[in-house]
Amino acid sequence: MTKTLMSTNFQLPGQVDVYKGKVREVYTLSSNQIVIVATDRLSAFDVVLPQGIPYKGQILNEIASEMLKATEDLVPNWLESTPDPNVSVGVKCEPFKVEMVVRNYLVGHAAREYTAGKRELCGVKLKEGLQLNDKFDSPIITPTTKAEQGNHDQDISKAEILSQGIVSKEDYEVLEEYALKLFQRGTELAEDRDLLLVDTKYEFGKTPEGKIVVIDEIHTPDSSRYFYKEGYQERQARGEKQKQLSKEFVREWLMANDFQGQEGQKIPELTPEVVNSISERYIELYEKITGKSFQKAEVEAIDDRILSNIKRYLNA
Repeated sequence: MTKTLMSTNFQLPGQVDVYKGKVREVYTLSSNQIVIVATDRLSAFDVVLPQGIPYKGQILNEIASEMLKATEDLVPNWLESTPDPNVSVGVKCEPFKVEMVVRNYLVGHAAREYTAGKRELCGVKLKEGLQLNDKFDSPIITPTTKAEQGNHDQDISKAEILSQGIVSKEDYEVLEEYALKLFQRGTELAEDRDLLLVDTKYEFGKTPEGKIVVIDEIHTPDSSRYFYKEGYQERQARGEKQKQLSKEFVREWLMANDFQGQEGQKIPELTPEVVNSISERYIELYEKITGKSFQKAEVEAIDDRILSNIKRYLNA
């Protein structure tokens, strides 16, 4: 089995804090910078699976970095550098307590709500007669509150966000503008690769100077859903499932093995064959989304490699 990065325990120059999320580890420095290490941990149904997926962290980090660079002319972002294939370094921001989810197709959570009879999602009215995977007339924003660790994000409307003072009206208008600009550029980048950007989420924060920037990752298969463009209309007309490019295939495998993250359910064993197949699918995602051939980073002494590259960058 190829070695994977499951956890880090670094002591970085100027380190003041460390936060370990589901799949990434965030080191805060006294210089108002953060160092984000993308591990090979795999999360589904809000559960971190016991086995790592070779190269997953590198793939997500490199896609996010590429997408941030491809949109920085439209929307400012937090990223300063990627000193290692698994690492991004940038400005420490104060995050807004909402995520901006942009949807252009009736799929996922929106489809489940629609099927349940709801015709309004996060204050946005949805027209009658839509079928699963139909495209909306234009992209819609369906915000969620950022949940505490271990809880699910909750739908919320723009009116509720403003009335509860979660985000000021002035700032929220910037978040809306930035989210739609990013989604438009993401749509164009996807179409260049014969893909359709279905839905995605964006997180924003304020720099110490008060500037609003996009933070975290954008347009990765963990934060976004893509359809294959070729054959979309034909599949839709026949009522067939759309070909997706996202980590949905992981969720489908888990469901087929009787696991949806519910209490009492046992996580099925990911055999070496399953782990390798998931790794291969992530590599396929990378190559399809970026149009580049994936170059595997050295993993034999992966912790040493990452720490050395971070320190070299910070001491430069």
